Amino acid sequence: MSQEHAGTESLENLLHETRSFPPPADFAARANVTASAYEDAARDREQFWARQARELLSWSTDFTEVLDFSGAPVARWFGDGRLNAAYNAVDRHVEAGHGERVAIHFEGEPGDTRTITYADLKDEVSRAANALTDLGVRTGDRVAIYLPLVPEAVIAMLACARVGAAHSVVFGGFSAEALHARIIDAEARVVVTADGGYRRGKAMALKPAVDEAIAKGGTPVEHVLVVRRTGQDTAMTDGRDVWWDDTVATASAEHEPVAVDAENPLFILYTSGTTGKPKGIMHTTGGFLTQTAYTVRAVFDLKPETDVYWCTADVGWVTGHSYVTYGPLVNGATQVLYEGTPDTPDKDRWWQIVAKYGVTILYTAPTAIRTAMKWGEELPGRHDLSSLRLLGSVGEPINPEAWMWYRRVIGGDRAPVVDTWWQTETGAIMISPLPGVTAAKPGSAQTPLPGISADVLDEAGQPVPDGHGGYLVLTEPWPAMLRGIWGDPQRYQDTYWSRFPGKYFAGDGAKKDEDGDVWLLGRVDDVMNISGHRLSTTEIESALVSHPVVAEAAVVGAKDDTTGQAVVAFVILRAEAVERADEEGEGADVVAELRNHVAKEIGPIAKPRSILVVAELPKTRSGKIMRRLLRDVAEGRPAGDVTTLADSSVMEQISTGMSG
Repeated sequence: MSQEHAGTESLENLLHETRSFPPPADFAARANVTASAYEDAARDREQFWARQARELLSWSTDFTEVLDFSGAPVARWFGDGRLNAAYNAVDRHVEAGHGERVAIHFEGEPGDTRTITYADLKDEVSRAANALTDLGVRTGDRVAIYLPLVPEAVIAMLACARVGAAHSVVFGGFSAEALHARIIDAEARVVVTADGGYRRGKAMALKPAVDEAIAKGGTPVEHVLVVRRTGQDTAMTDGRDVWWDDTVATASAEHEPVAVDAENPLFILYTSGTTGKPKGIMHTTGGFLTQTAYTVRAVFDLKPETDVYWCTADVGWVTGHSYVTYGPLVNGATQVLYEGTPDTPDKDRWWQIVAKYGVTILYTAPTAIRTAMKWGEELPGRHDLSSLRLLGSVGEPINPEAWMWYRRVIGGDRAPVVDTWWQTETGAIMISPLPGVTAAKPGSAQTPLPGISADVLDEAGQPVPDGHGGYLVLTEPWPAMLRGIWGDPQRYQDTYWSRFPGKYFAGDGAKKDEDGDVWLLGRVDDVMNISGHRLSTTEIESALVSHPVVAEAAVVGAKDDTTGQAVVAFVILRAEAVERADEEGEGADVVAELRNHVAKEIGPIAKPRSILVVAELPKTRSGKIMRRLLRDVAEGRPAGDVTTLADSSVMEQISTGMSG
């Protein structure tokens, strides 16, 4: 944010939402967590978390110390306790007599399926732990995991945890270069990968990227463990590379989990910046498991005996760590794992899966919801989605119209929607409605969860009053918080704790509405300064998507000689609107109508200087819109690095449209 606008200014608060949806009475009556949780946590925050840690986890050595923040900004939670993450996620459910409960319903993209019970999972994880031990992995080591979304990804993570080694999962869409940097930084001794995975009907190779990464030199990799997924020809290096089938399948299913300190590293997860060295976000065992387990119970209202839970995230992202591998399994959940894309072989694949497995809880990203909106209601309408009783949103702010569509079309106007705010760094959900308590507002994450302290500050570090916007901060330590950036404590201090001393600054803008509820406004670098007014791209995008013809929108600020910056919007129209515009030649009319619509919804100051109708937006494989590239186009520059895009040809189409 430019310094010339520093001072006590805050973000403009322009969009107003008046709709509200209280929890259904029967849902509220049976909810796992009630309003009293807020009072319990406010009375004694540390004891509140200590209670969750003891009730939700099994400890081999109980803790006597809850929180030590004397080494701020590094916290210690439950520091003198000992436990094992894999034991908590798997073994204890088998010991409790739930071995026959399904842990994972796996659905491969080509249509192959596997059903894995908790007893099966215990055997598989134990075998994998023995295989890793045979390959030289010891407590305190690091293992890189570079896999598609197959059960072996979850099994490998849990096997690392079982032996007390930290895993570093690298998303299967990342390049050999990105993998090389992450292996070097974490000093990983072993890489777990696959011959390939299925994506959009094709077998995509993975192992060659591992070979290329290791060939770059400087890595400490001793062995590569390869899962056979696609059966494609795969080069294997004698003495270094071993097949999962040959090692894990033949290993013993008996393995004693290693009890580790609560503060023992559980995993490193790299956040990819556009420049510079990736940041290795490090999470430890006790606090991370406590808060992920609690939030699954509280935010998703999980009933492990009856629910079928599906989080659509890949394990390469933090959501896949917290809400696929650890949180649900620690709670003994039955969950769906789907390997492929939502449009393979058809655009109703997700809804077919929901109906097939009777999914009751669905947790996905706004990008996916807006994509489903773009494809039309008819596709989910083909399937019985009546099993769904709770819907969740994660990854970026959800605009109110997408929230409403999600509730109405997917949730049948009866399932509560929980819009969750958290980050790789926070480890677990921080701000969210409680589905049995909160009257939900479309597009708002609303209030910090019990035991979490957050605020919105202005430039001077003062809390903004209700009805104003500013910077979202966390004001007290929380159990799942990152313990640092791997190998770089100074960068941890500088990145998160220097902007507002003593407070964690998330890098996100937020506003408080008249009720004090929190609305996320996206990254502060996505704030535009239009004639001295500081506007959030998120609010203008929400205004555009509230128009019935728009499925998705991305807004950037482009340099403008008169106003400093001007609003430039890129919009995708809904399928039926595209057909109508083609037939009636109304393209220019649509643009004019949308510009006026934004002026009406927010005010003339937010009216886009230009709107470009596009077929697709530049997105990473995780669905994040790359606004940096759109800014390049809006300001007439050649687009920058497009290697992380899911489809790099998108930028050529947009650039052509802008100049045409």
